[in-house]
Amino acid sequence: MTSKLGTKLNRPDERWRFWRDVAVFQIKMLIGNFRDFLLIPVSLGAALIDLFFKGEREGSLFYKVLRWAWHSEEILDAYSPIRHETNDINPNYTVDSVIARIEAVVVREYEKGGTAASVKAALDRAIDQVHRETREKGDRAREVVGRAADKLRLKIDSLPGENEMDD
Repeated sequence: MTSKLGTKLNRPDERWRFWRDVAVFQIKMLIGNFRDFLLIPVSLGAALIDLFFKGEREGSLFYKVLRWAWHSEEILDAYSPIRHETNDINPNYTVDSVIARIEAVVVREYEKGGTAASVKAALDRAIDQVHRETREKGDRAREVVGRAADKLRLKIDSLPGENEMDD
């Protein structure tokens, strides 16, 4: 009899925990979607800036944005209510593994000297030419983009939590 009474008393707690989890999940999804919506233009802008102005390494600004996005994903932790459950995802069918298989095919074609090699060479030449032209020409557009890149770098550098990610 006591066990039935104990079960009845725990049910409201479970119900409220469930509704709390629903509400928190929706809030996290809303925040995550807003963040993802903003990341599209910000990451593309960072990549374009990196295309025209080489930083410390190829794509340094883009990877800084990517680190910030990863950090914010970890903070959101949208699926925390089910963290204790087992992971049933087959590692062969994640987005990264499918892309890795496609890349392997492209690399094999490239090594054979196929179409992928000529496309890669053409893209490398085009990017190198853009780098040369922006270096050689001190025109107004380059200055404007440079100032914008500097402002964006300063804003990204000043984001909270950035120092922990660089370590």
